[in-house]
Amino acid sequence: MMKTLPVLLLLLLLSFSIRSQEKVSPATFSQQVKSLTGVDRTELITFAKQYLGTPYRRGGSAPKKGFDCSGFVTYVFKHFNLALPRSSREYKALGTVLKPEEFKVGDVIVFYGFRDKSHIGHVGIVCEANGMKSRFIHASSGRAHCVTVSELGSAAYQHRFYKCIDVTTL
Repeated sequence: MMKTLPVLLLLLLLSFSIRSQEKVSPATFSQQVKSLTGVDRTELITFAKQYLGTPYRRGGSAPKKGFDCSGFVTYVFKHFNLALPRSSREYKALGTVLKPEEFKVGDVIVFYGFRDKSHIGHVGIVCEANGMKSRFIHASSGRAHCVTVSELGSAAYQHRFYKCIDVTTL
């Protein structure tokens, strides 16, 4: 028995070594990555809401110094290992446009600029999905001047709405 134990251990080690060198097919790798990077949308909003009241700061991307709109969105999604553009203008060509009935918690809402509808100027995250009556969390440079929740259908945002996209599928 004592002579067979080292042989068995050697065979066991060889078995593990051979398995660790097997190639993983691209499909299997992709499935593994998707399962690792899947985002729980409720958790995402819970995380975002802990920053309610954080001051607005142009160019800001951290809670201690404050956020601008894209800095806030980038910060929230980065916590869930999703890299998004740092500038709101970069969202113009990003993602597939969703119909209002397709809006989900965790989708990103993209807006035109406040005074200029020729460029993108603001982004936020859907926190209550209800089509064009959805509510979204964002870093507002407006009256609130902090991270706040607003209604998409309000006079301040409805006319500036550009699109809503699901960034978890990019």
